[in-house]
Amino acid sequence: MLDSAADAAIGDAATGSPTTERPATGSRAAGSTSSGAALDGRGLDAAMVARIADGAAPPSLCPAALEAMEHTRRAAHRLAAEGARVYGRSTGVGAHRGLTVEDHDGAGHDLRLLLSHAGGAGEALPARQVRAMMLARANQLLAGGSGLGPGIASALAQALRAGVHPRVPEYGSVGTGDLTALAQLGLALFGHGTWTPDRADSERPFPERLAVRRGDALALLSSNALTLGQSALAWHDLGIPLRAAHLVAALSLHAVNGSLEPYAPEVHEAHPHPAIARVAARVRWLLGADAGSAAAVPGPPDGAPARVQDPFGFRCFPQAHGPATEAWDDLERVLSIDLNSATENPLIGWDDATGTPVALHHGGFFAAPLTLALDRLGLAVLGTARLSAARLSALGRPELTGLRSYLADVSSAGSGMMILEYSSASALAEIHACATPAALGHAVLSQGMEEAATFATQAARKSLRTAHPYRLVLACELVAAVRALRLRGTPPPPGTPAGRAYLRAAAALNPDMRDRPLTEDVSVADALLDEFAELTGDDGERARLG
Repeated sequence: MLDSAADAAIGDAATGSPTTERPATGSRAAGSTSSGAALDGRGLDAAMVARIADGAAPPSLCPAALEAMEHTRRAAHRLAAEGARVYGRSTGVGAHRGLTVEDHDGAGHDLRLLLSHAGGAGEALPARQVRAMMLARANQLLAGGSGLGPGIASALAQALRAGVHPRVPEYGSVGTGDLTALAQLGLALFGHGTWTPDRADSERPFPERLAVRRGDALALLSSNALTLGQSALAWHDLGIPLRAAHLVAALSLHAVNGSLEPYAPEVHEAHPHPAIARVAARVRWLLGADAGSAAAVPGPPDGAPARVQDPFGFRCFPQAHGPATEAWDDLERVLSIDLNSATENPLIGWDDATGTPVALHHGGFFAAPLTLALDRLGLAVLGTARLSAARLSALGRPELTGLRSYLADVSSAGSGMMILEYSSASALAEIHACATPAALGHAVLSQGMEEAATFATQAARKSLRTAHPYRLVLACELVAAVRALRLRGTPPPPGTPAGRAYLRAAAALNPDMRDRPLTEDVSVADALLDEFAELTGDDGERARLG
């Protein structure tokens, strides 16, 4: 049910008063929604999607956006009354787009469309992913253009607040519209499907059943909302290890007495890639290094021959990690557009010059920009994860640390942290599998009417899967770095961010250096990455370093 303000706004729209003008979307999808403003189809960002997907209540719905929905709903009704040929409303869909829906069929066509398209396969998706889809679809509807009435967006918000979601099978989309997932959502909204509580202990009431109206089905289905929701979650989940990696790499660099010359401002002024320069500046800041000049190569450990250059894992971290942070930012940019856009096909509205309703058929649902952004991020994460595994291997080499091989204790032929290389390599192999570009896929569907697909859905799914193994690769490196710093007795100064991170990790990780299982150590280090991401610096600090 709509609140009184929304009811009043819709009442004004029904009298023919013009819709309220709304601001355009900003470059970061504006933090307006994130800071508590009403959901309005213009200001949703990936961070808010993740918060609500993880259980936070959605904000209220903007009355002006609800009014705009009613305005386009009246355009759809006018088109139907005039007998306009509109895809999915007066015609069939896909290969049946040339077939006419008979007038006597009423809303029966829409119900059949939902029932026939709710044919996904596989296990049910987690509630988190379905909640992200529901929020993305509600915000897209508020952007206008679907021809659906405001009651649909309100019902979605009610379901999110009630903590319920439909059962959505994992397979059914190829990046040209999440038809099967949204059909399940439609059946639940219209009382022909079931709601599932997000948590077993939930006792909140389910949303009220809506009546199916002519034209509702395709308008609800015409979206990549599930893929967008999953992509927003991937952005959130990968952002944590990507930020934490700066600190993990800094600790490893300090543990081998590595050179800061590769991080010197002069190096990055000579080769000015902004994202790479930001990574180098951040590592200098974390270690408390002088940002004004290049640091000399430190002396070798324990009298070993001098190192002219460190291995790539230490020397090339900015060049590998910079593109990963840049790709992460680019995914946020794409999401800021797609989460706040009306991509329904056809796009319903009014011709401002003539005052007549229009239905614009288009291909805005073809999610190529999203696929390419996700694929780019996957490849970039693989690049920086490889260097994390390389640093882990380097930490086991006596000529770099001045310590026993594999950071073993005094026992004869001790294995120390040797097995972490295998665990890291195993997790890295999973990242490698996920990094295969989804854009390489190809499909011809609907009797040849749809001769290509973007596979954005597959790109989103593999990006979501990448976060966990990437965290484990970094966790293995962190265990080894802390072990090396303990054995050498040379932690970073406690007044630096790296020093504070070391103290936190040293307090959490088991100090026992004897040969023993390290599984629990990796789990503890994995959990520490969330704290490390915060210690690495906020957006303001990030801007200052840039």
